[in-house]
Formats: sequence, C-alpha cells, structure tokens
Amino acid sequence: METQKQKPTPVPKSSADAPTDARGHRRRMVGVVTSDKMDKTVVVVVTRRVRETKFGKYLVKKAKYKAHSEKNGVHVGDKVQIIESRPLSKEKRWRVEKLLEKARRTQS
Repeated sequence: METQKQKPTPVPKSSADAPTDARGHRRRMVGVVTSDKMDKTVVVVVTRRVRETKFGKYLVKKAKYKAHSEKNGVHVGDKVQIIESRPLSKEKRWRVEKLLEKARRTQS
C-alpha cells in the first residue's frame, strides 16, 4: 500500500494575500482617528472599559496607536478597525484594516 503524498500549499509572495493561519493570530482593535497629519500614518485612540478590582467601579482606559493608512483614506473622527502587523517604523506596528464609520463633517 503506497502512501499518498500531499502537495504543500503554496505560500503567497505577499503577506496580505496569505491566509490568516499562515501569518498566525493577529490582534484587531476598533478606535477613532485623532490625527491624520502625517503621510500614510494616522493616530488611532482605542478606548476600553476596565473594572477596578477594589471597588468594582468601571474605568475608561485609552491607548494611542500609530497605524499605516496606505491610501490616506481615513480622516479625523472616522471609526476604523486596525490590525497588528510587522514593524513598519519606529512606532508603527498597526495597519488600518477597514473604515467602519465616517465622521460627520460640518461645512465652514
């Protein structure tokens, strides 16, 4: 009885095209863009509620992340989903995955 050899699955050249299993688990967060003044970079503030241990009061914790925005398509006030990626610069380790909600802009 011969054993059947399975062909290895081809690994895509670009990590963006690779399935999630090939790249491993990547964290995703939802936040609001607070700055878009840099080229291809936005600052995203992620807020989360944490229960304080002693009294059980809920506190709001905020964290700022610099995320890569390839097409500069997101602006201040937009709600976005960011995904963890390889280091792109000294402080940039996240990419904007998708725009969830556009901010309302006022005419001035």
